[in-house]
Amino acid sequence: MQIRFYHARILTMEDGKDIFQGEVWTGDDKIIFVGSTEEAAVKLAENTIVFDEEIDCEGNLLMPGFKNAHTHSGMTLLRSFADDLPLAEWLNNRVFPIEAQMTATDIYELSKLAVLEYLTSGITAVFDMYLTPESIADAFDDMGMRCVQVGAVNNFSQSPELVEEMYLKLNAKSPLQSYMLGFHAEYTCSKELLEKIAKLAQKYQAPVFTHLAETQAEVDGCVERYGKTPLAFLDSLGMFDYGGGGYHCVYMSEEDIRIMKDKGLFAVSNPASNLKLASGIAPISAFLEAGVPVALGTDGPASNNCLDMFREMFLVTALAKVREADASAVDAMEVLKMATVNGALAMGLKEADVLAKGKLADMILLDLNQPNMQPLNHIAKNIVYSGSKQNVKMTMIAGKILYRDGEFKTADMPQDIYQKANDIIGRFK
Repeated sequence: MQIRFYHARILTMEDGKDIFQGEVWTGDDKIIFVGSTEEAAVKLAENTIVFDEEIDCEGNLLMPGFKNAHTHSGMTLLRSFADDLPLAEWLNNRVFPIEAQMTATDIYELSKLAVLEYLTSGITAVFDMYLTPESIADAFDDMGMRCVQVGAVNNFSQSPELVEEMYLKLNAKSPLQSYMLGFHAEYTCSKELLEKIAKLAQKYQAPVFTHLAETQAEVDGCVERYGKTPLAFLDSLGMFDYGGGGYHCVYMSEEDIRIMKDKGLFAVSNPASNLKLASGIAPISAFLEAGVPVALGTDGPASNNCLDMFREMFLVTALAKVREADASAVDAMEVLKMATVNGALAMGLKEADVLAKGKLADMILLDLNQPNMQPLNHIAKNIVYSGSKQNVKMTMIAGKILYRDGEFKTADMPQDIYQKANDIIGRFK
């Protein structure tokens, strides 16, 4: 299927390229043309092109979709179920007991609910860590959503053997699905378990991702156990010899940041979750000054509770400004890069980072004809500082429009998804 988007403002997110007036054409799951209005006119005059659909963007903004670089989609079950609790109590007394009772079918249905919310937020790919990888992959495939899963092994669930099995199986499942090595966190894994994951990283020369330095207690506990910070300890096992990164990365020493830079690791910040759980504020400015790439994630809907990348974008810059007492800290353009390009690269989606010919047709259309986006002094900065989900007119993944003007184009009807989610939570009340 070939679709022509015209009368658009275009933000490709390519380095040094400003917003321009032009067109984007897609063919099947790829972008086949990006150019100015004049370039498009010349190409149309020289070639006979039959489009299946032509969409007048009416001066609104086309850009790459947001990449949610850390989430737990199946935790929609626990949205507003375990709020206003400290992290340790929230996790151990509320979350883990419920998760122990969830089935693969439950997680399949609950992941679909998350997908609906991702689409309304302009999210075109997620980096998901949860309990039943195969049913999660099926849910995302059935909804047409791009998903990169990461291993969630810990002392209580999954195993290094399962992680390896899923690494081989899900990376060959479908064009929308992929899988990376990972584990839940240092504090939920024995040293023996961590050594097995590190061996997998060496065997496949693959990156590894995990929750990292989310709380001061986590760091203190690791120092007490091993005499090193979580990152330094994991690095000593050879865990990150082929890259990867950490989720949260709130309590990081200068040495930790040096290791991240040396190993090419990504810091995936989750500002809303860290605020809600009173975990702290990540040193974003220090990462950027050291050349450590930062990506953004919402974390799961139990700890956030909103799967909204606009809120994450605003918070990551606003909190950095407060932390550094510097209103110039973490420029809005850097934040947009975190939410698009850096997220794609962290997730291994090198063909979904920018809008360019040959790249994946994963893009969004933002409505500029809303009060919060006017006047058009600086469109890109408006997205970060005043943008919201109300501005998402369209979300396209792999060349298919899945959300447009408030309506979902998914195979499953939203009301059916809502009903199943409420039926599931009814079993646990």
